[in-house]
Amino acid sequence: MPDVAAVIEKSRFVKDLAAGQSAADVFCLGAARLGQAKNGPFWTLVLEDVTGQIEAKIWSPAAQAYADLASGQFVWVEGQVGAYRDRPQVNIDRLQVLSPEQFTPDLALFVPSSAEPPEGLLEKLAELCRAEISHAPWRKFTARVLTHADFRDRLIEAPGAKSVHHSYRGGLLEHTLAVSRLVLAICDRYPTLDRDTLLAAAVCHDLGKAWELTSGPGRDYTDAGRLLGHIVIALELLDPVLKKSGIEPELALHFKHILLAHHGEYAFGSPRRPKTAEAFVLHFADNIDAKMNQIFGTFDDETDEAGTWSPYVRTLERYLYNPPRTPRAVPEKAPKPKEKDAHQCLLPLKA
Repeated sequence: MPDVAAVIEKSRFVKDLAAGQSAADVFCLGAARLGQAKNGPFWTLVLEDVTGQIEAKIWSPAAQAYADLASGQFVWVEGQVGAYRDRPQVNIDRLQVLSPEQFTPDLALFVPSSAEPPEGLLEKLAELCRAEISHAPWRKFTARVLTHADFRDRLIEAPGAKSVHHSYRGGLLEHTLAVSRLVLAICDRYPTLDRDTLLAAAVCHDLGKAWELTSGPGRDYTDAGRLLGHIVIALELLDPVLKKSGIEPELALHFKHILLAHHGEYAFGSPRRPKTAEAFVLHFADNIDAKMNQIFGTFDDETDEAGTWSPYVRTLERYLYNPPRTPRAVPEKAPKPKEKDAHQCLLPLKA
């Protein structure tokens, strides 16, 4: 175990842990659950850092020494990396919860973030609304949502989910921007859809997750998240903004239905099932982006070769295949104009 007075510097990361290796470093607890087996209690933990997560176990009788492990704690871990169901798993020999006096974390080493800075994602989302929404009240509404001081700060920090998809800082904005672009693409194919109401709903469909989940290390559900859920939270937050923006009552009603129905089915936590074309579109766009994030996150572009299978993916209830894909042709660079053509005036030709 580290000396209390020693300076602890992180040197081993989750991505470096493979079966057969030893593990001795500091991690954040992403989850901690106490279970009971025939021979005594045991802990199931999730160790995480900026590179990912790994499951860990403390078996009985050692588990009896730990009474209050909790998500968000920083811990020094010593153990051996094994494998369970084709995935690495750490069998912990010793664990110490680190106090603030022992360890001041550099959060950049422990909190995964979106590939693009969240601030940039938020600006792209705001620009998309300015460019695509023609109805002035909806334009005013989305601008107020995305520039509201409390909303903005929470959106930048928020993950898209606790663990299933986009579960990292900026994940909520990354997911929201992708879903917004998807619904616009579908609107281009089906122009009778209410483009403005649908885009406003896409921007706001998961807004409540910024209050449903904690941000930073050890993401977990808040009291409001457990008692209400992100859909109800979003409707409560957005109702006064709808009224101040002058949205017509019938458009506001449709907007609320789209939000209420975006999980699609009662079994998936949807208070209502989709009853309009726009509600179906948001549901499917939301589901597509969540699934793609899970699938692409299962494979590592640098280490997973084409033609390989993943370990069993519990959230999708299946193994996934990484297929060989058609090579993309590299576009040739346009030839530079000759010197004598450089000053020619190029006029558009009529069709």
